[in-house]
Amino acid sequence: MEDYLEAIYILFQKQGYARCVDVAEYLGVTKPSVSRAVKELSKAKYLRKDSNSILSLTSSGEQVAATIYERHRFFMERLIEAGVDPKTAETDACRMEHGISAEAFEKLKYSVERQGEEVK
Repeated sequence: MEDYLEAIYILFQKQGYARCVDVAEYLGVTKPSVSRAVKELSKAKYLRKDSNSILSLTSSGEQVAATIYERHRFFMERLIEAGVDPKTAETDACRMEHGISAEAFEKLKYSVERQGEEVK
């Protein structure tokens, strides 16, 4: 479900809206898969679908999606900096973003930020 929230968040950032067909295309999944996810995420109060089939994140959905996206970008940037091919970094960052605890991520991010300050 986190992948769907992140996809909607990214699509909204890029094009100002997200529809089920956009999410399916972005994630490379079927429209019925997106419909099921939208139903579950709507039930959980993470998103809404208006009469024009435009998806929008609720405040709690946006908060979760922004957190996931922050983790994704963090891991992807670190992997690319380490010399990992961007396509592989994208795939691995997606795996890593979901498997790390909030505490571990915050400590890792803080550690990297501190190292960056020492380099300057």
